[in-house]
Amino acid sequence: MRDRLNVSLPVAMISQIDDLAARRKVTRSAVVEAAVASLLSPDSAEKTEAALTRRLDRLTRQMQRQERDLMIALETHALFIRFWLGQMPPLPAEAQAAANALGQERFARFLDTLGRRLSQGKSFRDDIPLDIPATRQRPTDRADEPPSQS
Repeated sequence: MRDRLNVSLPVAMISQIDDLAARRKVTRSAVVEAAVASLLSPDSAEKTEAALTRRLDRLTRQMQRQERDLMIALETHALFIRFWLGQMPPLPAEAQAAANALGQERFARFLDTLGRRLSQGKSFRDDIPLDIPATRQRPTDRADEPPSQS
């Protein structure tokens, strides 16, 4: 038994339905019936949930990469500042102008190099391995090890 249902659809959508019905050699009613059945099927909810889960997983991985990259940038910046402040002696007043000019020249070269690397698609992040072991030995730690016997 069938019942009649009148619906109002946008003209563009009706045109798409007509095209699909002509390609598949079925009636417009069959195309609309299949679309509604697909939407109402219980598998539809599971497919939607699976798709959302995949998208959320992808977004989570992207956020984790961004968090890692930000941590690397902050640590790099902090180490550079700490090193720079610890190594730079104060300048006498008469050397300040020359140092400022040299600093501006070096900064301009730095920006040129940065622009070149970015335009080539190179990134400092790419130079760092993805998994840095937390307990990596330093060269000074190896002095405690017994000599290897080869």
